[in-house]
Amino acid sequence: MAIEKALNPAPMGLSPDDMSMEPAIEIEIEDPERVEIGIGGLEIVLEPGKEDDDDFNANLAESMEEDDLTELASDLIGSFDDDISSRKDWMQTYVDGLELLGLKIEERTEPWPGACGVYHPMLSEALVRFQAETMMETFPAAGPVKTQIIGMETVEKMEAAQRVKDDMNYELTEVMVEYRPEHERMLWGLGLSGNAFKKVYFDPSLDRQASIYVPAEDVVVPYGASSLETAERVTHVMRKTPNEMRKLQVAGFYREIELGDPVDTFDDVEKKIAEKMGFKASSDDRYKILEMHVDLDLPGYEDKDKDGEPTGIALPYVVTIEKHTQEVLAIRRNWHPEDELKQKRQHFVHYPYIPGFGFYAFGLIHLIGAFAKSGTSLIRQLVDAGTLSNLPGGFKTKGLRVKGDDTPIAPAEWRDVDVASGTIKDNIMALPYKEPSQVLYSLLGTIVEEGRRFASAADLKVSDMSAQSPVGTTLAILERTLKVMSAVQARVHYAMKQEFKLLKNIIRDYTPEEYDYEPTDAMPHAKRSDYDMVEVIPVSDPNAATMSQKVVQYQAVLQLAQTAPQLYDLPLLHRQMLEVLGIKNAAKLVPTEEDQKPTDPVSENMDMFTGKPVKAFIYQDHAAHITVHMSALQDPITAQILGQNPQAQLVSAAFMAHIMEHFAFQYRKNIEDKLGVPYPEPNEEMPEEMEIEISRLAAAGAQKLLQANQAMMAQQQAQQQAQDPIVQMQQQELQLKAAEVQRKAQKDQTDAQLKAAQIENEKMRIQQQTEIEGARISAQIAKDRTEQQFKQAAQAVEQEIQGARLGIQIAQQKEQQASKEQMEGTRLGVQIAQQLVQQQNQKPEQKESK
Repeated sequence: MAIEKALNPAPMGLSPDDMSMEPAIEIEIEDPERVEIGIGGLEIVLEPGKEDDDDFNANLAESMEEDDLTELASDLIGSFDDDISSRKDWMQTYVDGLELLGLKIEERTEPWPGACGVYHPMLSEALVRFQAETMMETFPAAGPVKTQIIGMETVEKMEAAQRVKDDMNYELTEVMVEYRPEHERMLWGLGLSGNAFKKVYFDPSLDRQASIYVPAEDVVVPYGASSLETAERVTHVMRKTPNEMRKLQVAGFYREIELGDPVDTFDDVEKKIAEKMGFKASSDDRYKILEMHVDLDLPGYEDKDKDGEPTGIALPYVVTIEKHTQEVLAIRRNWHPEDELKQKRQHFVHYPYIPGFGFYAFGLIHLIGAFAKSGTSLIRQLVDAGTLSNLPGGFKTKGLRVKGDDTPIAPAEWRDVDVASGTIKDNIMALPYKEPSQVLYSLLGTIVEEGRRFASAADLKVSDMSAQSPVGTTLAILERTLKVMSAVQARVHYAMKQEFKLLKNIIRDYTPEEYDYEPTDAMPHAKRSDYDMVEVIPVSDPNAATMSQKVVQYQAVLQLAQTAPQLYDLPLLHRQMLEVLGIKNAAKLVPTEEDQKPTDPVSENMDMFTGKPVKAFIYQDHAAHITVHMSALQDPITAQILGQNPQAQLVSAAFMAHIMEHFAFQYRKNIEDKLGVPYPEPNEEMPEEMEIEISRLAAAGAQKLLQANQAMMAQQQAQQQAQDPIVQMQQQELQLKAAEVQRKAQKDQTDAQLKAAQIENEKMRIQQQTEIEGARISAQIAKDRTEQQFKQAAQAVEQEIQGARLGIQIAQQKEQQASKEQMEGTRLGVQIAQQLVQQQNQKPEQKESK
């Protein structure tokens, strides 16, 4: 089959002739499962199960076979009925316990009409207390959200965190007007049944995110599941009016199929819940819709591997079924398009009270329902016993007649009686009713006390604690009393964190990339990148369930701070204490250093004089600041005024602490100057290798700085001494004494040289004499030819030589002795000069000390 005609008429202003050059559209249908469309050289093939990426969120039920949908609906509804049966016992206990709330006034006819129908308020009291305490803890007036920075804190991230916090709190308190009422309903259902659910999604009709409370009876999960994340099925039972269904069908969210009129079908649980809560479940003109979050392996949409072969892995889908007709309304994928693992998206958040063995947790009905039932029975017995004791009944003779019928006699009322015979007491016998039993009353008190204690609803007896008890003892008592409630609120804190994560992701996805505008007097709204920098968490504290517990904790810290105040940031500690107490404008009452802005040194002096906090900043001129601060402290007028101030020590300590803060920054700058490179930011996290390298560079820079400072201090000391007149006179005296010593030394040196010359001449004379005597002896020896004469002459010569040598040695010894005496004299002169100099230096110091 081929179509040679355009599908649409020519646009306005164009004739069909003008469009004759357009390529014809050819449609060929050879197989009902395959359609080929040809436009010129372009060919489009349409096959079931083949959709573009833009149709990722399409309703897959529109393209599936009816037989497959019918089989799928039958299987899923069967699984839903099995899940309902698996939690039957839990649900039965919950439904039966609703009556113990006493929300419905009961007109009793047994054991007689008008018998006591009161319910003991133990269960209601515990429930209301839990709802009130948890609501105040999790949803303060400023908003339930605070932020936590991811990674290292920077100025940019801190500003982004503040923007996200303000934006989220604005959304939850102003835009999402239903959030607070839904949260309160959730807490009521949580304490009552032990389970509550929040469904988080984007609502197209509101064009914003939504988070609604879903009661536990409307969320059906297999009882053996451990969590919503791992459950194989999660079914949300919804009720929708025909108009709501039609809107969803027209919008394309549900299939366009005929559902007929809604069937008035209330199951037993719904009827019982309505009756226990004081309502009458007569009729319901709404459709019962099952929205099932389930893993399926749909035909035509199988999971495939890299080779295109089916893996048989079931993928997460959301299947919507109308319960009565079992018609599948929608099937949609339940994973993110960019998620290659195709993990299930979470839309529900589970709030548990006390976890048990299965998926569903236990609530106050399960925990103290039996206590409440016993207390109700006992209090009714006591009231009925009092009624019978005050208005007893009994037997009377048949002939006895009381005028005015047998209605109870009012106070101060007397009636006439017709007595058949005898006296009145002979014709009337009252039954022996007793007064209300003290044993029952004591037993009631015991049961109520145990039930309230078990539910953590008992009041703490302040009389049991001494006023002088340490804060640690009080904290231990509070912790023991509130341990159960603290654990419950910790679970609520964790569940709220998961809910805020889902809301954050939706808000982020619909937040612009950049700011719409830059306001002049306020921070702009958060942009998408801001949400990527921070995590949103509840403002509640999982470690403290009540305000009293938080106050006692801070009191304990304050006591510790008194023992070592230098270890604590006391302004910050006091501000947090005020915030816990709920005091407004705590930042103005207790300013901290973090709130300070850069100011000039004179303004800093003014703040320190008045006891206000100050802070140094890294870019300031620290040398100038130190000069101004030190000048203020050294000013005699300032010293005189501070001497009369009882806070003088604190003011001086504040000055010195601030000066040392500036000095620390100045020292850092000096190290940078010596290194020639910028130093890392203070408290900046760095890798180990970088820290080691910087430490080595800092060591070299510190050594250079030390040497420079030592040289500078030595130069300053020399300059100071040079400017002192006394020191100058002493230096002149020392110079004269040094010149005299030098003159004497030169004279001694000259004398020593003359003596040395004399000794040298004497040595030369002795040597000449020795040579002459040797020549003479030689001549004598030559003259004496005999051997005896020769020997004698030789001996004589030898003796003369020895004598000459001895003379030379004596002369040398005399020369050495003279040199030693000359050197010793010189040394003694120098020592005497040095002692005189020291004595002259000590005289000015003694005068100053005197």
